[in-house]
Amino acid sequence: MGADARIAELNLVLPAPQKPAGTYAPVVRTGNLIYVSGHGPQLPDGQYLKGIVGSELTEEEGKAAARQTGLCILSTIRHYLGTLDKVTKLVKVLGMVNAAPTFEKHPAVINGFSDLLVEVFGEHGRGARSAVGMGTLPNRIAVEIEAIFEVHD
Repeated sequence: MGADARIAELNLVLPAPQKPAGTYAPVVRTGNLIYVSGHGPQLPDGQYLKGIVGSELTEEEGKAAARQTGLCILSTIRHYLGTLDKVTKLVKVLGMVNAAPTFEKHPAVINGFSDLLVEVFGEHGRGARSAVGMGTLPNRIAVEIEAIFEVHD
């Protein structure tokens, strides 16, 4: 089953693709790799999930924000490629958590993104990953995630 069909089967709602908030491209392709710029957890109504994980947000709320960020990234990729079925596999993820200084479960938060990608792409959605805590993120968003995917024409 292709990724687009899998998204329909899972009843996932992809928000509109995020527009760049600065001087950069949302996606850059070189050869068979696409580099997806950092995305935040934008909801379908355009609002973002904001807050500091470990003080204002729970680990589970952070994980939900990471999942929502994954939906945003999938939306951007589908817009760029025309279909998610051109994605061969997830290569690398950098997940950044807007975290309280004492919060230590950054990987558990970014699992919200990783679990979604495995749901959509199967084992091809399991890539190399870093999950780190940040003292702040733009506009107080809960997480920011960037990723590299292998694609075919």
